[in-house]
Formats: sequence, structure tokens, C-alpha cells
Amino acid sequence: MKIRTMIIAATLAFVTGPAFASSCPKHMKAIDAALPTAKLSDAQMTEVKKLRADGEAFHKAGKHAESMDALTKAEKLLKI
Repeated sequence: MKIRTMIIAATLAFVTGPAFASSCPKHMKAIDAALPTAKLSDAQMTEVKKLRADGEAFHKAGKHAESMDALTKAEKLLKI
């Protein structure tokens, strides 16, 4: 039973990795599109830009879960 559970978990991890990878660029584009009209304080704008840059760096490094965390935080600040 444990082996079966481990196989299922490994398969899910293998399958979801590319899903995160392909959605990172969509989130980056959404953030980029929202930035010019965003009504944020200077501090919030700086934070969004930092999170966006971090998300792209994580994506390029293959750390897609971390990328999605950063991009999601940026989207929450932008309310998108």
C-alpha cells in the first residue's frame, strides 16, 4: 500500500511541474498588463515589481512553485 501511494505521489509531482511551468508566463503577462493603470502606493508598486521579478527568476531557475507564490502575491496586491 505504501509503495502504491509513493508511486501516485511521484506521478502527480511529475505531472504538475509542467503545469506550473506553463502558467508562470501567463501570470507575468497579466501583471505586466495591469501595472500601467494600477493605483498603488509607491511602496506597493515597488513590492509588486520585486515580486514580479522574483517570479520570473524562479521560473527561469525551474522553481515553479516558488514562482507561482511570488506571482500570486503580486496579483493580490494588484487585485487581479
